[in-house]
Amino acid sequence: MDLFSAQAVSKQYANHKALDKVSIEVPENHIFGLLGPNGAGKTTLIRIINQIIAPDEGELLFMGRKLQPNDTALIGYLPEERGLYKKMTVGEQAMYLAQLKGLSHHEAQKRLKYWFEKFEIRGWWNKKVEELSKGMQQKIQFLVTIIHEPKLLIFDEPFSGFDPINANLMKEEILALKEKGATIIFSTHNMSSVEELCDDIALIDRSKVVLSGAVRNIKKTFKTNTFSISYNSPAGLLLAILPAEFQVLSESRDLDYHHAQVKLPEGATPNDLIGFLLPFLTIYAVNELVPSMNDIFIQAVTRQAPQPVTQD
Repeated sequence: MDLFSAQAVSKQYANHKALDKVSIEVPENHIFGLLGPNGAGKTTLIRIINQIIAPDEGELLFMGRKLQPNDTALIGYLPEERGLYKKMTVGEQAMYLAQLKGLSHHEAQKRLKYWFEKFEIRGWWNKKVEELSKGMQQKIQFLVTIIHEPKLLIFDEPFSGFDPINANLMKEEILALKEKGATIIFSTHNMSSVEELCDDIALIDRSKVVLSGAVRNIKKTFKTNTFSISYNSPAGLLLAILPAEFQVLSESRDLDYHHAQVKLPEGATPNDLIGFLLPFLTIYAVNELVPSMNDIFIQAVTRQAPQPVTQD
C-alpha cells in the first residue's frame, strides 16, 4: 500500500516549468529516494507535499485519500536550508518546536530528554544555538523533525555538514525509524547513501520523472552481463581463448593475479565463460559487475540531455 502518491503534478513559475506531470508512489514503511540534478524540480515537489506551495495541476494522495491541510501534523520535514533561532538556547528552541508540532509540555520534555540522552548531547540544553557548530545544529533539527513521530518524514540532504561518524549515526537512526513504521522520502546527491538506505527511487530530470521503481529492479535493468575474472595466466591469453563475441574490456595485474573485465554476448552465462577458460588457466574469482546507483544516475540523466544541433 502507498502511504503517499503524487499523480500528474505540474508547477509553472513564470517561464520555467518546474514540474511536468510528475507522478511518484511512496510505499508505506519504505525509504524512497527522490533524486535528480540541481534544478530538476525535487525541491518544488517537496514544497508541494508540505503544502508550502500548491500545484497547478495534479493530485496528492496521503494515507489513501486526498491530502488535507491538517495532514502537515503527520509530516516531518527537514529542509536542506536549515534554520534555528540563533539567540535562543537549544532547550528553549527544542521545546518550542516540539510543542508547535502538537506535543504537550510534559510529553515534549519527556521525548526530548530521551533523544538528548540517546545522542549524548545533554550538555547542549542551556547553550545558545549560535554556540553550536553547523553539524550540531543539524542534529538538533533532526531531533525536532522526528519528535512528534510523524507518519511521513521528508529529509532533504540530511547528511550535509556532518562528519563521517555523525553521518553514520544519522543513517542508523533513519533505518531505525523505518523499523518502527515510518515512511521516509529522502532527497540527496549522495548515491552511496541511496545504495545503503533506499528501497525505491524516482529520478527527476528537467521537471520530468525519467526513472522510477525498486532499487533492486532498476539495478537489474541496467546490468550489462559484464563480469570481472581473476586468474593466473599470461596477459593477453583471454583474447586468444575466447570467441570474438566475448568482449575483453580491460586487463590488469596485481601482485597475485591477472584481472579482466569481460562482457558476455546476449544469452551467455558465467558458466559459458568459465567453460571456455578452465582448460587453459586457473580461475580464482568470477563476479558480476552490477552498476552503482551513481553510474545509473549519470547514465539516465545523460541520455535525457538535449543533443547539440549540428549544421551541414
